[in-house]
Amino acid sequence: MTEVSSLTGRLLVATPALSDPNFDRAVVLLLDHDEEGSLGVVLNRPTPVGVGDILEGWGELAGAPGVVFQGGPVSLDSALGVAVIPGDEGAVRSRRRPSREDPIGFRRVHGAIGLVDLEAPPELLAAALGSLRIFAGYAGWGPGQLEDELVEGAWYVVESEPGDVSSPDPERLWRSVLRRQRSELAMVATYPDDPSLN
Repeated sequence: MTEVSSLTGRLLVATPALSDPNFDRAVVLLLDHDEEGSLGVVLNRPTPVGVGDILEGWGELAGAPGVVFQGGPVSLDSALGVAVIPGDEGAVRSRRRPSREDPIGFRRVHGAIGLVDLEAPPELLAAALGSLRIFAGYAGWGPGQLEDELVEGAWYVVESEPGDVSSPDPERLWRSVLRRQRSELAMVATYPDDPSLN
């Protein structure tokens, strides 16, 4: 088997050609990617369910809009917390760990971005977290499956920014992530929602 170059911490941005309705115009943050498969969360699928309605104590820590996001089609009955530690944004593009210790209940994934242990008492993390999003379910790929989708042209792979996790306007994240690219990808942001109406 060929060695897999890790895409952990990067964004998968659905191409207009991707036909799976679960990922139409999706922006996926990859939380884990290696030869055993990939796992990520869709950053731009807010639900009407408030975080405080299902996870007591976490609602006050969740960033606006303060709702649960549908992280993907797998395990919709499970919850994942993804957060950014303020002041660590410079570490995002590197694999370096900051000099200070991570707070209890936080596992760094990439740069300033990490997973929150939702079993931990929220007050342990309250002072450390800059932004928090709660995701119901996740997106998952078996060994080689994501690589096949990349070869087929289903996804653009771009760098993430800490603000992507807590975008105040998640419905526009697909366009804004593409628009900030310094390549022809920026033009894809203007792709119409329904090309047949063009």
